[in-house]
Amino acid sequence: MMKREEKAFIKTVYDYYKENGRHDLVWRHPTLKLRHGNKDFDPYRIAVSEVMLQQTQVTRVKEKYKEFLIVFPSLKSLADAPLIEVLKVWTGLGYNRRAKFLKSMAESIIRDHKGEFPKTVEGLEKLPGVGHYTARAIATFAYNQPHTFNETNIRTVYMHHFFLESLELVDDKVLLPLIEATLDWEHPREWYWALMDYGSYLKSQGIKIHRNSKQYIKQKPLKGSIREVRGSIVKILAQGPQTILSLRKSTGFDTARYNSAIEQLVAEKLIEKKAGRYQILG
Repeated sequence: MMKREEKAFIKTVYDYYKENGRHDLVWRHPTLKLRHGNKDFDPYRIAVSEVMLQQTQVTRVKEKYKEFLIVFPSLKSLADAPLIEVLKVWTGLGYNRRAKFLKSMAESIIRDHKGEFPKTVEGLEKLPGVGHYTARAIATFAYNQPHTFNETNIRTVYMHHFFLESLELVDDKVLLPLIEATLDWEHPREWYWALMDYGSYLKSQGIKIHRNSKQYIKQKPLKGSIREVRGSIVKILAQGPQTILSLRKSTGFDTARYNSAIEQLVAEKLIEKKAGRYQILG
């Protein structure tokens, strides 16, 4: 990519962000911590937002994020809470195993890191439920570290600007060097905010270019899916233990899907069977 083209691209992204960015998102203004003269965002609050935003729209996360932090204002409060209480607050976000990952992450940091979040990508990736993207997102947004990573909105921006005429599916391996080449090394946190906001805008305008990406996976509708059954089961069990018969009567899903959902939830250690009743684990 030519330097002129690179500068024009960066200007386009920042210009949009300056005028139309989602500057009011509460997780972009978390408590600041002073460390060695630098202003770092509270990594706990960043981690909560990142886990919540996985496969969930920003509009659904806004209020739930505030509610979650009122109930669990600190890493220790989350680590100490029973899983059933965490799932009660999580209700409405879906993908309940994310709540368990978040709690397991908090427990690991309290137990193995003296309550301090790791500050390196390598350290973050060792935490339960933290993968390649989440580790780099936390490091960037909490500590303003310049790392290269990709997600759906970022992918949309680069696909739209650099692969609009492509007739072949584009792999992220091709996009990542472009992301690195245009990274604002001095202000990575703000640059990624700008990319995500611009990508969200492009998608709102009907630009679905990311479907030309090898990484694109169309999400199946919730209605009629195992996800729907899982969510229903967890919601009911958050109120107390139930027999399998009472669970089925409460929602009316077919036996095959119910059995599959129960098996998944038990395998993921979200629920357990005790004395003939299913309940939230722990």
